[in-house]
Amino acid sequence: MRDDVNPDVPAPRRRSLLKGAGALGAGALLAGCSTGPESTNETGGGTGRNRTLTAVIGYGNDGSWDPTQTASAFAMAANNHIYEGLLDTDPITRAPYPALATEVPKDPGATRWRFALRPGATFHDGKPVTADDVVFVFDRILDPKTQTLAKGFFAPWLDSVRRVDARTVELALKFPFPDGLSRLTLAKVMPKHVYSRPGAWDDAIKGLAVGSGPYRQTAHHPKSNTTFEAFAGYNGPRKPAFRRMNWLTIVDAAPRVAKISGTGAGAQIADNIPYANIARLEQGGLKVAGGAGMNNLFLMFNTRHKPFDDVRVRQALHYAIDTEKMVQVALKGHGKPASSFLNEGNPSYRRARTVYDYDPDRAKALLKAAGVTNLKVDILAVNVSWIVDCLPTIKSSWDAIGVRTTLAPQETTAVFTKMDQKQDYQVVAAASNPNQFGLDADLIMHYNYGPGNLWMQYTRWADDPVAKQLFKDMDRATREPDPAKKKAMVQDYVDVVAEQAVLYPVVHNELMTAWDARKLSGIRAQPYPGVNLLQAQWI
Repeated sequence: MRDDVNPDVPAPRRRSLLKGAGALGAGALLAGCSTGPESTNETGGGTGRNRTLTAVIGYGNDGSWDPTQTASAFAMAANNHIYEGLLDTDPITRAPYPALATEVPKDPGATRWRFALRPGATFHDGKPVTADDVVFVFDRILDPKTQTLAKGFFAPWLDSVRRVDARTVELALKFPFPDGLSRLTLAKVMPKHVYSRPGAWDDAIKGLAVGSGPYRQTAHHPKSNTTFEAFAGYNGPRKPAFRRMNWLTIVDAAPRVAKISGTGAGAQIADNIPYANIARLEQGGLKVAGGAGMNNLFLMFNTRHKPFDDVRVRQALHYAIDTEKMVQVALKGHGKPASSFLNEGNPSYRRARTVYDYDPDRAKALLKAAGVTNLKVDILAVNVSWIVDCLPTIKSSWDAIGVRTTLAPQETTAVFTKMDQKQDYQVVAAASNPNQFGLDADLIMHYNYGPGNLWMQYTRWADDPVAKQLFKDMDRATREPDPAKKKAMVQDYVDVVAEQAVLYPVVHNELMTAWDARKLSGIRAQPYPGVNLLQAQWI
């Protein structure tokens, strides 16, 4: 959910240099992480179809790159081009298709899925992909002693993964769970011979990326750019169409827009387009499109910091926000006030029992009932451009009910480093989009809520009696085989999440992507951060 997210997943501080990624040779990779001069022009030249595609990503590339751990928008988008799962999913429909596996299981409701690996699949260092590599990654994800983000997506329903032979693996499920097929894209297969070495997982966090996908990483400069090259040894279903790619990280809106517009445009595609720039970009001949989904501005409260342990205070601050004004002024109409944790387009959506329509009088009454006066709030916020645009509405709304509000937008990694270090805070305002991981409500809610969940660690709420019952209800819904009953159970526990407002969206908004349709085809704007260029090509 993070990173400008989505907020980028919290990660340890980067070191100055990351060397080496396996033995050098044909198809080998050298990934360099440098904090020196920015190198945003490493395009490698080329003309015609050999020219470099330049993309601008509106999120930081300095979050974790470990596929088992990251929620970084930049890293997740890049990893979809570098790595493969047994199955991967269409970026829009999220329907699964064979990636490293040769086929999708014919019986999604079975409790054992067997996968044969694609013949001839190799990693970027030239070594073959084997069943041992698959088991290696799933063992890490399911290891009770290793805390990874991916664990929450698999451990509730996946019991084990075993090697059948050198080219075959079998997954044993705890109970029938058809939604698990689309989640397999979240278990990117990584070479055991690279990532089992001492310190390799730390290197993965900092940018080391060796996969079997259509593109291999050729350079990585945190806070600047990451470059890619078509992998000559790739024999899978999504052939690389670009000889080279250069992805720039430009979080600030103005330079991001400038990079894709005008006669001197240096990029062909950019995500996270500010709404105020849509008309001008279209007038300049660019295609601008978007999609509505789970992208949201959320508030996260520290429930160990009084008075935010009181649900009435959390509710009051939500009721106080003029969300319609935020949608019209900051989002230029490209959004909706949240009426549930889930967005209205989600198949499991139902309007929550508690909806925070703008009601400053009710907000004042709740604060009075909680015995709270002269409240001062420091909002720790990420500096994602559209979040920054929304912050003044929050401040003016809270100031209007007598809450003295201070804004402190910072880089996403700085915000969540403070969370990881368990520093004290009052309220965090950040962006999130669980649709990066998938569309099913069970996944979305478990990403945000759960006893061992990273977000619940940040909120300090997991030991609350209401939270403990919520987690039990969520797990029961996961195991429910009847789709209609499961949907109703999800909707009921989402009502609890809405009432408690510990971590809850303020608005859901549309994400916009702009590209030069005179040069690129096969682009589909996705309703979550980043870009997917696996079916794009030069015109």
